Amino acid sequence: MIREINFDGIVGPSHNYAGLSPGNLAATANAGQVARPRAAALQGIAKMRANLALGLVQGVLLPHPRPDHDWLGRLAIDYDAAPGHLKAQALSASAMWAANAATVSPAPDTADGRCHLTVANLVTMPHRSHEWRATLAQLRVAFADERYFVVQPPVLPPFGDEGAANHMRLCTGHDAPGVEVFVYGVSGGPFPARQHVEASRAIARGHGLDPARTLFVQQSVAAISAGAFHNDVVAVANERVLLAHEQAFEDRAGFHADLRRLLPEVEIVEVPAAEVSLADAIGSYLFNAQLVTPPDGQTTLIVPGEARANPRIWSWITAHLAGNGPIRRVEVVDVRESMANGGGPACLRLRVACDPATVDPRFLVDDARLDMIAGVVERHWPEQIGPEAIGDPALLTRIAQAREALLAAMDLAELRA
Repeated sequence: MIREINFDGIVGPSHNYAGLSPGNLAATANAGQVARPRAAALQGIAKMRANLALGLVQGVLLPHPRPDHDWLGRLAIDYDAAPGHLKAQALSASAMWAANAATVSPAPDTADGRCHLTVANLVTMPHRSHEWRATLAQLRVAFADERYFVVQPPVLPPFGDEGAANHMRLCTGHDAPGVEVFVYGVSGGPFPARQHVEASRAIARGHGLDPARTLFVQQSVAAISAGAFHNDVVAVANERVLLAHEQAFEDRAGFHADLRRLLPEVEIVEVPAAEVSLADAIGSYLFNAQLVTPPDGQTTLIVPGEARANPRIWSWITAHLAGNGPIRRVEVVDVRESMANGGGPACLRLRVACDPATVDPRFLVDDARLDMIAGVVERHWPEQIGPEAIGDPALLTRIAQAREALLAAMDLAELRA
């Protein structure tokens, strides 16, 4: 039975605020602050517990080895000799944002009837460009059964691909054929557009998608210029429901018309700019939320605490709930450590629609397994990392030992490389 599984990235022990991502306003605003890796990981685990309480299927993806000595070696330098900016890029824990791990097309949409995952290349940002090797290795373990899955290497550079953060799927149910929407950017503001249309088209071809049910939609230049570095900062979709800001797409009317033609059952919830500005949307991450359908059928929006703290955002949410719109419930989660580095609830998860029985069970969690992971985090994750600690050999040793303890606890020795 095909079900939605949210695979959350466990926040890694090297989580820090180095401000490496131009266009990500939260990350650059908090550059140089003291990060709390232990608290960040525990907040993410608490979010996963909340998903389980809703009746959702929950999975995890593990932190990558940090610092990435292999990447530095390709630059002909070792960590001790590297300048500060390369040290920070090699130490980045940004793989925690699993929405950037890959683009996923479920079996009902693909020509060969298997679920396809294409790993993102993330070439626009140096600190993320070296993630794909560890992501590819991990996904090939988690989705190893080739009867059901195809895990593909990334699109070749220079065509930038940032994974599921720029991809949406709408359908009448996860086991039914869907309409896949690839959202790409075009330069025009102060920040780079990270998703290239040719990367999106290559993924669609590689997944064997029906061209008649595949849309390529331009993200608005205004949204990117305002700090919406990924589409999932201004839009989110699940089954029949699309929730989007009025200024999310360059040709919103054309996109909406195409979507209604291909999926007449679609329910488009558009948040007016007059009620919620792009600045409020980006600052609160209203759209970087998980839009999910629990077993009770009540479409639920999982938002960060920052959305409740913004009176304009919360006013729109309460009015929508009172107005009997398609979103029937809102859950609030605390992921403030991730938010401060520019990633909300949706950034932390990769959504895969498949039969849970076909996934390597070591990557699926229940409350007991989350208890075990939380115990490892509490014992081994650093409590704090400040900017002065980036080159501390003792910190590097602790980070490596923390990840090793998690691999051992989860019986995933094959990910040690």
